Parts: sequence; structure tokens; C-alpha cells
Amino acid sequence: MLRKLTGSPDCKNGSCPTLWGTESEQNYVVQGQVVTDPERLAQLDLPEGETAVLVPATLLEEYFRAQR
Repeated sequence: MLRKLTGSPDCKNGSCPTLWGTESEQNYVVQGQVVTDPERLAQLDLPEGETAVLVPATLLEEYFRAQR
């Protein structure tokens, strides 16, 4: 089961960048816009089955600030 760790405080529609924790607490799930720019994807050289998402810096900053 996933649990919401932090999300955009400006989110109005419930479908915004969000950081989720897993039940094992050893992994995170990041919700964000999928990277579709071919140049950026080529730089990442992602293997089959992986994707990349954009994560606003404020999302991670908020989470790590709360962990202190």
C-alpha cells in the first residue's frame, strides 16, 4: 500500500506531483509529468520498462525539510 508523503500545496485537482512511500519503506514512487523530450530521454538511456518524470524541486525540499 502506498502512503502519501508530500504533494504540491498548490494542487487544485488532486492529480499533481506527489511523493509516495511504499509499505517496505525502502522505495518511493514519484508522480509527475512524464519526460517526453527525445533529447533528454537520449541523455538518460533508460532501459526497457523504466520511464522518467519531472519532479518539482519544491516537492523534494518540502519532504526533506519535514524529515529534519
